[in-house]
Formats: sequence, C-alpha cells, structure tokens
Amino acid sequence: MPALRLIPCLDVADGVVVKGVRFRDHKVVGDIVDLARRYAAEGADELVFYDITASPDGRRVDTAWVRRVADELDIPFCVAGGIRSVDDAAAVLAAGADKISVNSPALAEPGLIDALAARFGSQCVVVGMDVRDGGLARDSGRPERSGDSGRRLLDWVAEVESRGAGEIVLNCMRADGTRAGYDLETTAAVRAATRLPLVASGGAGCAAHFLEVFRQAGADAALAASVFHSGELPLPVLKRELAAAGLAIRPVPVQESPT
Repeated sequence: MPALRLIPCLDVADGVVVKGVRFRDHKVVGDIVDLARRYAAEGADELVFYDITASPDGRRVDTAWVRRVADELDIPFCVAGGIRSVDDAAAVLAAGADKISVNSPALAEPGLIDALAARFGSQCVVVGMDVRDGGLARDSGRPERSGDSGRRLLDWVAEVESRGAGEIVLNCMRADGTRAGYDLETTAAVRAATRLPLVASGGAGCAAHFLEVFRQAGADAALAASVFHSGELPLPVLKRELAAAGLAIRPVPVQESPT
C-alpha cells in the first residue's frame, strides 16, 4: 500500500502566501520560497501552490516564483491557477513544477483535461473541485465573483476520471480554514465513486482530523494550510502521531548535523 501523503497548501496572491477562512478575509502568512523550504525540511510529502486570483483575473500563474521554488525543493510540487491551455501548463511544468492542477477552466472546457493528459500524461494532471452546499463552485479565488457551476459532484468525478485526470483534490469550502475537521461524508462519497488518488482538503485542525479522513473517508492524501502555517501542528509531530496510530506514513527526513 502506498504511503499516505501530507501536503501543505500555499495560497498565493500578489507574490506572497496568504490564508483566509472559507476563501475570504485573506491575511499574509509568509514568503513563498521561505515557507516551501521550511515544509520540505519538516518532511512534507508534496506541496501544492494555488495562485488563487489567476483564474478570476483571467491571467496565467506567474512562472517566476515557480522557478524560484523549483530551485529550492527536492520534493514534488503542484501548481494551480489560470491554467487554461496546454501552453499554459507547458510553461508551468517547464518552470519546474511536477504537476499542474485545473479547476474552473476545466469546468468551462472539459476537453482541457483530455488535452493535458494526452500531452503530459495523467500523472501530471490534477483536477481540483471546490464543493459548496453539495454543488461545484467556480472561480472560488474571488468569492464576490464565484458561482455555482451547475455540475453535480459525483458526475464530474466520473467525467474527469474518464477524460484522463490523474488525481482529484476535493476542497470542501464550508470547512476551509475552520479547523473543525474534514468533510468526511463528502470525501467518502467521492472515494467510493473513483479509483483515482484522492486528496482531502478543508478543515484540518488537529492530528485526529487527519486520522479520521484517512481511516473513515479513505483519502490517499490530506492537504492543509492554516494548522501548518500557524505552527500549531508541526509536520514532524503529526507524522509521528499518525505513524504511532498504525498508518503508513513516510518518516521525517533526518537533518544532517553541521560539522
């Protein structure tokens, strides 16, 4: 069985990392490269970077910071934001990202998933899904512009799998930033509907929440932001607790002592 993954999420806006609650009231939490370096050293299995305003603003993610991150990291990382075409994805991957994630652009043009999978392989193609009140939201990075996509969640899950997506990130918006726990019911429903690797997102507040989403909802990975950014739940501590509970968790890397 593959090891379960722990993935810090870094929401990027105006060149810095921010975090809000339910996609609103964002506050700056740090520098992109500094946080990326910190999480890699603490044992993150992957990182995900979301340029949260790229799609709503109609622009491509800034590849300059992607290159800076790639120069520093030795773990995989995924980039999302404003990827509307094969050329957009190619630019991000050429800058050093290991995966690209699409959300609103894929809802608008589902054939984008087919095109990306054909060009880069399914292993590079992640589809993000922002779930709110049982529906799929679009343009969630700008709540004032966000709306319902008109698509049903489980129908979309089946469609993205058939089109060649390699992974799903399920973000339950009502839980985002609340630290009240993952939406286990929705996550379990998606787990039952697809064979694709499933990343749960939204609501992590303590080690017990990670344990629940892995054991009860069947997630393959858990993504979190606030609880990591604040330092309240350091990754090494979380990894040790989950491993002690019997989960398959990659160990924290051993830091070399200065000579």
